[in-house]
Amino acid sequence: MCGVQERGDHENHSVSEISRCTDICGFRRLLQSFLPLTLKRSWDRQDFAKGGGKKQYAKMLLDINGKMVSATEECVGPMKLTQEPIQVLLVFAKEDSQSDALWWACDRAGFRCNIARTPESAVECFLDKHHEIIVIDGRNSRYFDPESVCRLIRATKPSENTVILAVVPQKPADQEEPSVLPLLCAGFSRRFVENSSVSACYNELIQIEHGEVRCQFKLRACNSVFTALEHCQEAVEITSEDHIIQYVNPAFERMMGYHKGELIGKELTELPKSDKNRADLLDTINTCINKGKEWQGIYYARKKSGDSIQQNVKITPVIGQGGKIRHFVAIKRPHIDNNNQVHKFNKEERCSGEHSQSECHSLRHRDRRKDSIDARSISSRGSDASSLQNRRYSSVARIHSMTIEAPITKVINIINAAQESSPVTVAEALDRVLEILRTTELYSPQLASKEDDPHTNDLVGGLMSDGLRRLSGNEYVFSKNMSQSQLAIPVTLNDVPPSIAEMLNDEECWEFNILELEAATHKRPLTYLGLKIFTSFGVCEFLNCSEATLRSWLQLIEASYHSSNSYHNSTHAADVLHATAYFLRKERVKSSLDQLDEVAALIAATVHDVDHPGRTNSFLCNASSELAILYNDTAVLESHHAALAFQLTVRDSKSNIFKNIDRNQFRNLRQAIIDMVLATEMTRHFEHVSKFVNSINKPMAAIEETSTSSMNSDCEGQANIRNSPENRLLIKRMLIKCADVANPCRPLELCIEWAGRISEEYFAQTDEEKRQGLPVVMPVFDRNTCSIPKSQISFIDYFITDMFDAWDAFASLPGLMEHLSENYKYWKGLDEMKCKSLRPAPDS
Repeated sequence: MCGVQERGDHENHSVSEISRCTDICGFRRLLQSFLPLTLKRSWDRQDFAKGGGKKQYAKMLLDINGKMVSATEECVGPMKLTQEPIQVLLVFAKEDSQSDALWWACDRAGFRCNIARTPESAVECFLDKHHEIIVIDGRNSRYFDPESVCRLIRATKPSENTVILAVVPQKPADQEEPSVLPLLCAGFSRRFVENSSVSACYNELIQIEHGEVRCQFKLRACNSVFTALEHCQEAVEITSEDHIIQYVNPAFERMMGYHKGELIGKELTELPKSDKNRADLLDTINTCINKGKEWQGIYYARKKSGDSIQQNVKITPVIGQGGKIRHFVAIKRPHIDNNNQVHKFNKEERCSGEHSQSECHSLRHRDRRKDSIDARSISSRGSDASSLQNRRYSSVARIHSMTIEAPITKVINIINAAQESSPVTVAEALDRVLEILRTTELYSPQLASKEDDPHTNDLVGGLMSDGLRRLSGNEYVFSKNMSQSQLAIPVTLNDVPPSIAEMLNDEECWEFNILELEAATHKRPLTYLGLKIFTSFGVCEFLNCSEATLRSWLQLIEASYHSSNSYHNSTHAADVLHATAYFLRKERVKSSLDQLDEVAALIAATVHDVDHPGRTNSFLCNASSELAILYNDTAVLESHHAALAFQLTVRDSKSNIFKNIDRNQFRNLRQAIIDMVLATEMTRHFEHVSKFVNSINKPMAAIEETSTSSMNSDCEGQANIRNSPENRLLIKRMLIKCADVANPCRPLELCIEWAGRISEEYFAQTDEEKRQGLPVVMPVFDRNTCSIPKSQISFIDYFITDMFDAWDAFASLPGLMEHLSENYKYWKGLDEMKCKSLRPAPDS
């Protein structure tokens, strides 16, 4: 570039580049090897030959050796600013001691420096490099006019955030100091009285860096912040401490009907007010925010058209210069009431644009009760629905009238009802109460005693209690089914026998018969099915592991299940894996989760019951088993399944499917797997279901009901609900919970077989409890007296119906709900015939 020099142009390295070296000893040797080259540079000065330059350069080397000058990094509020080494442009027509001093000062500070000799080359270099600091020689106008050069640079757009320094000559003490105003008017930021001391130049540059330059970094960052504000969907209004409007974003303009030019500079008091607010509301807000506290609540505003609009408003005071409140930021969005229906202004907008007058009339006068869909007007799940749509809305309806409600859900419903007839102040307070209640751990239900139904009492109590009834001297220790002789000869997916491969072709169907696969694989279905499903979901590619490693891992996990268990064996794990894969392929589930979520779900399903002893948590706690002691009687089995799964996986490289993923990815995957396995514990069943319904299903159902005019906004609103990290967690928990207990939703023959297997496992537990003198957790599961149909009816009523209605409303599973209805009728029929077995007695 003509007229421009850059430090290090004709050498391989510059000192500032060397300063990034991490090997300090090697760094010093490298500097020493460069010193002779540096002394021979064409721009060396006479003072350097006198020794002053060498001394100064040696001092610079000492500084660099002693402290590595790094890039500027700082945090501004929640935003991190990271800047590469600052670039400085020196505009000097001739080299002299002043330009050299500034050059050395830049080197010492770790800045990158260029020198331009003419105004044209200065502008060209600046447009190429975008320097943070420009120093213009203003001591002599014989070569160029410094003010003209400054104006040329200021005329370019990149100079907006650049600090321009004028070097002015020293004046004799008897002469009056010239005014700085002409320099400021020309575009200079500040001036520097000539001083050829490197230290003086260094100090000046460092002061500029820590002052003006860092301020410019922040101003540059503000551009991205304002870009975000311009495109966000919430209305944002920023006012001064005197409540004068400083900024509104496009969302605010759209909501209120004003153009920003009509608002900026006006006091809030000048704008029309709605008469729907209570008289003292503005005083309450001002009192709060003027004390530096945030105010949040519901406020009626008047649009330019004159209509009132109800808004959720949050006003945040912003502390500024002098530690005082300098601005107020108000974030506003249309208020959605507690049945999640958008208020009148949205409905009117939709009506005027896209509906006929009759449609508008019906829309304004539709049922506005708190539940978004009237369950009474829709046929129940058990009835024969005339269409898929009716069945789907039946499922949505049932989420508002769950069989078992947690106390917190009842409280929310009571508050919802109370709000309808409450004054504005009370309604606002109740809104805040609801917000708190919906974000705390208050979803554990209280089951009422049902003395007339011992099957329900025993089943629910046995599955949901921790069984902390102590008997001394009793222990239950089970052995791990881990013998290497059980491991089958490794096979690849291509080596699967044709008969098994043909079965696996149907694995994407819900009616896939896992019991046939169990028989064909000699009770090794998990490895075969796992290879097929994991391959179809690209698990090996995601984990960067070979198929051989995956195969070894699947065989190791399957060998760790107890084949002696009638129910909790590897066939159950394969069944849960199949259901998990089926759910993951449903469109709404797939669009809610990323690949890490999918891989975590598949792994969690595979290991969720590994090394299960065929006994419940209550049994292990009552028996003071080693596992109960290890896990403090809390989620004993689920904690063991998760912990053992990772212990088995990482102990041998041949079966470690995680060995090639990075630490952060492994941590996120591990956290997701553990959370899903722990979610299968039944003591928190109603908490998980209630959270899913209240956080996902109800808001999405409300959007479906109210967003009748715009399919795009409907889809976008639902996606926002589904894709939040908290709600994705709830979706994954619900997914594995439903997969774990999906037996009542399988085809009837599979449902019957699974019911027989779980009953046999409970019978065996009761037998052992009696033999060892332990408390009998579920007395009705006595093989001589138990009614299996009654136990299945109770299980479906109390655990399955509400959960699968909620899951169906989300994932759309009409086939499963058909099976559930038919199976329920089957068990009801057996119970009405007083039949206690799995099948009706043959006709005599």
